[in-house]
Amino acid sequence: MLTLFADWFTYTLLRLPKGRLITEAIHFFVYDIPKIYLLLVVIVFVVAMLRTWIPAEKIKRLLVHRHQFVGNILAASLGILTPFCTCSAIPMFIGFVESGVPLGVTFSFLVASPMINEVAMVLLWGLFGARVALLYVGVGLLIAIVSGVIISRLHMEKYVEDYVYMIKVGAAAGDAPMTFNNRVVASWRYVGEIFRKVAPWVAVGVAIGAFIHGYAPENFLARYAGRDNPFAVLIAVAIGIPLYSNAEGVIPVVQALWAKGLPLGTTLAFMMAVTGLSMPEMIILRRVLKPRLLATFIGVVGVGILIVGYFFNWVL
Repeated sequence: MLTLFADWFTYTLLRLPKGRLITEAIHFFVYDIPKIYLLLVVIVFVVAMLRTWIPAEKIKRLLVHRHQFVGNILAASLGILTPFCTCSAIPMFIGFVESGVPLGVTFSFLVASPMINEVAMVLLWGLFGARVALLYVGVGLLIAIVSGVIISRLHMEKYVEDYVYMIKVGAAAGDAPMTFNNRVVASWRYVGEIFRKVAPWVAVGVAIGAFIHGYAPENFLARYAGRDNPFAVLIAVAIGIPLYSNAEGVIPVVQALWAKGLPLGTTLAFMMAVTGLSMPEMIILRRVLKPRLLATFIGVVGVGILIVGYFFNWVL
């Protein structure tokens, strides 16, 4: 339905010719904005409803353990099972932080959710075989866990935007029992609160992504990030960050890069940069994180992707 609407709006209402960059950018924007807003509303509402039944303390007990790695592993695994882009994962991130889940554990979820999902795994398995698919999931999980542990050790809780700690789901935090109608009302109030704060940044992020959507840098990468270039992985990550796509959307580009002879590590690094560190998603994430924590997040995850890329190029 959204595709039909975007087609009608772009090609019929605006009468823009197919094939031009500006046409594809507008089509991408018109399709993606309602999709992400719909996802955002549904996810926030579901999270809010669940939190009216599941006390914050229970969420905290589930993800907080004496052994720090356990919480990070659980959060990263949850991220794999919830295939959201960063902007859609933000409501769950806010819910974790507000519930008292340690910041490092929530970051393991935030890294894993957009970077790894079962759809991408199935597509990778079909296109490149089991080894590549399992490697992608494994290294993505490792980056998510290690990133969360590092951020936890840095104690940067004060660099989360203040409003995140102040959000409550209506009476969910209180002791009085709630009726179903009260839960719905409180959850919708929470949806409005989050949507007003995040929606403008989503629009900015999607707009930036839309204007670079038509640019698929296979030829550039194939020429300058080949096997003989020691900076190949760095170039792949630098090109991947400004792009905007989910894991499923970037797989055709990855397939083309693979066919042109790019090493596995360089190819995986490019895919991880696009899905886990894209510039439009960082703009959205800035609404939740203060600049210092956002920069730390980008640095830690970026270095992890570079290490993984060079490691697999060396081993394979």
